[in-house]
Amino acid sequence: MLEEVERWLTRRSWSSGDRPLNRLIDARDADPHRTSVSVVLPALNEEATVGAIVATIRRELMEKVRLVDELVVIDSGSTDATAAVARAAGARVVHRDAILPRIPALPGKGEVLWRSLLVTSGEIVCFVDADLRDFSADFVSGTVGPLLTDPGVQFVKAMYDRPLGDAAGQGGRVTELVARPLLNLHWPQLAGFVQPLGGEYAVRRSLLERLPFPVGYGVELGLLVDALHTVGLDALGQVDVGVRLHRHQDGQALGRMAAAIYRTAQLRLSRGHLVRPALTQFERGEDGFVPRTHAVDTEERPPMREIAEYAERWAA
Repeated sequence: MLEEVERWLTRRSWSSGDRPLNRLIDARDADPHRTSVSVVLPALNEEATVGAIVATIRRELMEKVRLVDELVVIDSGSTDATAAVARAAGARVVHRDAILPRIPALPGKGEVLWRSLLVTSGEIVCFVDADLRDFSADFVSGTVGPLLTDPGVQFVKAMYDRPLGDAAGQGGRVTELVARPLLNLHWPQLAGFVQPLGGEYAVRRSLLERLPFPVGYGVELGLLVDALHTVGLDALGQVDVGVRLHRHQDGQALGRMAAAIYRTAQLRLSRGHLVRPALTQFERGEDGFVPRTHAVDTEERPPMREIAEYAERWAA
């Protein structure tokens, strides 16, 4: 590990308990305009979990204390009761397709995160995945904490244990097999991040609006790499929030995720093109193995500040 990263780990890695809520409230109240907080949950068919997450954030961070200013669920086309459950629990729900209708929506998590900037107003934006179980408000207060108390910090990732079944620390298979090797080999300054692909992180809007967004699974790696190049390592941090329990993907879904992440990394290494941006996988059928070919996410959305509707909204 680079000496620079070792120093960074001692200066920019914290625990959620390092900043008690009363300290965060005092910091927020000292300058409420610059420290307003929006929480965004991208959601697709998450009726089983989204309600509890929304209810916890609303109760712990909007009603008991005033840390979060707005709580928005972006529904990316759910066919279950995700939207109704989230709304009943206290979130504002916006459908992905209702945001920036001039530009047809593409499928993918990154697309939803990118569009969320147009329907939120916080100077700090905190993203939280909607499939978490046994959710703790520390995922939000922990990641926004350094942004509220240190003006030099601009991007904070949550870090946590990810159990896989009964095995502790075995989650994050794409992280260990794809993302961590890529970062260590090509962006060694980012080798200190425990969960580089984690979906829970908080970022200053002034940085987010300057970054391109991969529309699919590569969004977390893309944002992290681009943030490093835009503001430097010392503006990045991570906070230990304990344990993350969520639904695990099957092996083929992980393969597609891995290919998209590799594609995102490859674009940032060369800004070139893959010879064939597709991934073929195999499933056993009645007559043997059947190939299934999937396109690898290649689309990226431009920095939001380049979108006319966004510029007009913030100029108003």
